[in-house]
Amino acid sequence: MKKMILPVALGAAFAATALSAASAGTLEDVKERGKLRCAVSTGLAGFSYTDENGKWQGFDVDYCRAVAAAVLGDPDAVDFSPTTGKTRFTALASGEVDILSRNTTWTFSRDADLKFTFLGVSYYDGQGFMVKKSLGVASAKELDGATVCIQTGTTTELNLSDYFAAEGMSYEPLPIETNTEGRQNYLADACDVYTTDASGLAASRATFENADDHIVLPEIISKEPLGPLVRHGDDQWADIGRWVLNAMKIAEEKGITAANADDMAATSKDPEVKRLLGASGEMGASLGLGNDFALVAIKSVGNYGEMFERHLGTQTKVNLARGLNATWTEGGLQYAPPFR
Repeated sequence: MKKMILPVALGAAFAATALSAASAGTLEDVKERGKLRCAVSTGLAGFSYTDENGKWQGFDVDYCRAVAAAVLGDPDAVDFSPTTGKTRFTALASGEVDILSRNTTWTFSRDADLKFTFLGVSYYDGQGFMVKKSLGVASAKELDGATVCIQTGTTTELNLSDYFAAEGMSYEPLPIETNTEGRQNYLADACDVYTTDASGLAASRATFENADDHIVLPEIISKEPLGPLVRHGDDQWADIGRWVLNAMKIAEEKGITAANADDMAATSKDPEVKRLLGASGEMGASLGLGNDFALVAIKSVGNYGEMFERHLGTQTKVNLARGLNATWTEGGLQYAPPFR
């Protein structure tokens, strides 16, 4: 989601806690525990939610499964902790979780002030607006005087205030804590508009009984590069999380899938593919992992494109096109550094 604004003293407290929690060596802690502890959202279709069997599913969830596979050899060796916009940073800074994978925007203050390390951009997003068709508007510029549901603990309010001020419009805010609360208030007509990341709006709309009665307006009013993050102070753990994410992006570029990864490792003549899948070199050892860490992760959840299409793509209820999240070879922004 968006950037949380904290007083200087509170930011310093977060920083001290984060550095202390990271100092012990997260990789060793995870291995000793035999479980990765991952913070996710309280429930957002396509990204992180529990299915009818109570099992966590989603794009953000699968990233944590990939990390668990790379580190522990088991994608199911994960304990998931649902967090809100307010509680997510406390959970990470305190050491309650090892990694935060919860539609969280990479910002300066979170990086430098709160002392978190972002591992890359897993989803390029931006803040948008959803309304009922019955409201009779086709543009955010027609929302003067509207009541708007706004999630607390984010910069949604600042983005919203700036946008409405620039357009010479007024609005009435209705603060909410979670996406679930936002959806409930919006559907109950407590607010005219629901605003959050456009992907979150699409995910919410997908859960509505009459989804076609609602539209996401065309305006995108902010940049929201979403990605997983860890605490400052443990570069090895950050490198592991970063290169698991990069490995899934490179795998898509190279045509490596969950189904063919073993065969590619055995037969590919591409030097980068061989390094990535552990068939040559000692790349995994640099992270304190097996040289097949990326192979195990990819076999567990697939490449980046497989994860996207399974949970968010146009054949799902969320129905998101790849857009900016296409690989760079297809005109998108998803681009990983070389694996060499």
